[in-house]
Amino acid sequence: MSIEDLLDEIDELLDRAWGLPGGKSVVDAEKLRVALDDVRLNLPQELKQARGIVSDKADIISNAKREAESIIRAAEERGRAMVAQEEITRLAQAKATEIINAAQNKSRDMRRAAQDFVDDVMKRADEGLTQNLAELRKTRSSLRQQRQMPAMPETDEPVK
Repeated sequence: MSIEDLLDEIDELLDRAWGLPGGKSVVDAEKLRVALDDVRLNLPQELKQARGIVSDKADIISNAKREAESIIRAAEERGRAMVAQEEITRLAQAKATEIINAAQNKSRDMRRAAQDFVDDVMKRADEGLTQNLAELRKTRSSLRQQRQMPAMPETDEPVK
């Protein structure tokens, strides 16, 4: 059952809450509705943020790959231009390898940092969602317990 369905079910329970003398209900419907509205407002924002982070991660990795490929192409072109002389060629090949390794290391480090960042944000989003779900389940359980309580007989006699 989706969170939206659970929220709708809680709304229905509030609408069917048993009234007590003095215009009160077993459940304070207004406070519960405010809490439900907060859940509805906060959940989509966290999900949008998580999606944006995943998208940013892909962009960072893509940019790192493009940069690495550009560096590799530049190193290869430079190396081909220096082929005429043996010593210069050897130095160019060593430098190209060094640049390629540096680019690969940089790409690997950027990918790792992006993944760590995404994991951290998703962990915080998961913890927030888990906490909201736990509160929702607790409220729902409380509503069930209150619904199962025997109805208080309504009399015209004052309570002593």
